[in-house]
Amino acid sequence: MSIYDIQINYLNGDTNLNEALRNKVVLFVNVASKCGLTPQYQDLQKLYLEYSDKDFVIVGVPCNQFGNQEPGTPYEIQQFCSMNYSVTFPLTEKIEVNGPNRHTLYSQLVNQKDLDDYTGDIRWNFEKFIVNKNGSVVARFSPDTSVTSSLFINALHSALV
Repeated sequence: MSIYDIQINYLNGDTNLNEALRNKVVLFVNVASKCGLTPQYQDLQKLYLEYSDKDFVIVGVPCNQFGNQEPGTPYEIQQFCSMNYSVTFPLTEKIEVNGPNRHTLYSQLVNQKDLDDYTGDIRWNFEKFIVNKNGSVVARFSPDTSVTSSLFINALHSALV
């Protein structure tokens, strides 16, 4: 099953975000507003602006499963991202990425190995997954891996080819 066949809604409640992602390389990132890693929004937004004309999109996936660090309403989350980091990439509805109520999207994503051969549960906010234009997960990066790192950029370029 392609990632793009999985239904996920926008943060504002609009449906069918997955339709807007078809035939694009997508970076899925579970995000939180009150995390020590939250400043990563800045580099994510820069990356989005730099590559958005190359059939690339970043999708922020709010999740409140790690230390109650994303407690806000959809409106509060959107306002925080816009006002503090000028985020223009799409955000999804708030979901669970681990446990019995894990969203189907993350049931697919967590099977991808990262650079340390880790698969399984999301470890913390800002874990990253690159999905190619065919809807296959091709790379996974730990929460502390920057999207400016050469390892990340090389994986992104490979997916964009």
